Amino acid sequence: MPHGPEPTVLLIETDTSLRRLIALGLQYRGMHVIEANTPANLPTVEAREPDLLILDIDENTGSNWSLLDAVQSHPYLSTLPVVVLAWECPVPVGATRDVQSQLQTYTTFLSKPFDARALYTTIESLLAAVSSAQATTQSQEIALLRQGKVSSPSIWPLLTAAGLLLTFIGLMGLLAISAVGLCVVLVSLLWWTLGSSIKKEAVAI
Repeated sequence: MPHGPEPTVLLIETDTSLRRLIALGLQYRGMHVIEANTPANLPTVEAREPDLLILDIDENTGSNWSLLDAVQSHPYLSTLPVVVLAWECPVPVGATRDVQSQLQTYTTFLSKPFDARALYTTIESLLAAVSSAQATTQSQEIALLRQGKVSSPSIWPLLTAAGLLLTFIGLMGLLAISAVGLCVVLVSLLWWTLGSSIKKEAVAI
């Protein structure tokens, strides 16, 4: 995901001169560039994660598709949109089925030699596509969460009903205890009244 107005680009290019030339052009366009010569030799100290990868798979003997394989199997490089630079684009007819199946959705090929403006346009298009896809995914997740809140049964009505039931049981218990206490008072008063009357009659006799 782009880090604000200045996206971070990881540039993997074995040719030092070409790597510096591409890096300077990207920096001039307002991009932060992380440089590496191979996927196995990435910088270990970087405060920012890359938003996009530029990978040159050409070597002295031709296109080295194993570099793309190394990127696709990397823990976090495999999640980045990729601009592949090669003399043979797109995947040549002789490429293995494994190479073809490893190409992720946000992978674009640029044939060499390429126009610098074409590279910048490709980068901007990929970043915009990824940003749009992420925004769509977030919107869908929010919609699903809202739908879940509306359609899923809530526990609050059950808790409310349980609370009312306990309140009713408590009130009935209090009424029962009060009724027993009242009966005891009435029986005591009646017994005391009858006892006094019997004593008075006995004294009068």
